[in-house]
Amino acid sequence: MGLHERAAARMRTMIIRGELPPGSQTQETWLSKELGVSRTPLREAMKVLAAEGLIELRPNRSPRIADIAADGISELFEALAGIERLAAELAAERATERDLARLRTLQARMEGHHRSGKLDDYFAINGEIHNTIVRMARNTPLREAHETLISRAERARYLALGADRRWSNSVDEHADILAALEARDGETAGRLLGAHVARTGTALLEVLAASQAKQTAA
Repeated sequence: MGLHERAAARMRTMIIRGELPPGSQTQETWLSKELGVSRTPLREAMKVLAAEGLIELRPNRSPRIADIAADGISELFEALAGIERLAAELAAERATERDLARLRTLQARMEGHHRSGKLDDYFAINGEIHNTIVRMARNTPLREAHETLISRAERARYLALGADRRWSNSVDEHADILAALEARDGETAGRLLGAHVARTGTALLEVLAASQAKQTAA
């Protein structure tokens, strides 16, 4: 992995977790020091993140962290829900016992992070579980389509966990999805995972609406 790729990965995490908040301008000097890279790879990293919709590049002005717009959220999560539903249906048929054992391990780790209140660790494992199920489908075009969309949804997914009870509900939903996959019940696994992803989109819209209401009241 090159310097700009490592810088992009670190900045992506910072944006997802809100360390670089929406609407804020990027400070090249500070970021170069924070990421341990010169300005050239930093600017290349910003181009990568701009292609993912996380940064806005502006002529003769500093790049800014993109806002999370409610417009398009429904469509984005609708598409993700459809992709992951199909992935779960295929995974129920094609997963090996080793695949399922890995999912059980990830589920146990995720539940442990939930009990400990470690949101960042929970979020990382949560994403790994989703990606693992998609890979278990063993369908390259499906995996590539998922990779394209998930980068646009990561920040939204992290924010959605802040919705009332969404974190706890998400853990329970994952347990039900795992049980369906273990039972080789593709129809149920697909229905559960599709609904799980759709609910995350709904939770995000609720968070954005609440945030907008607070700003309006202020």
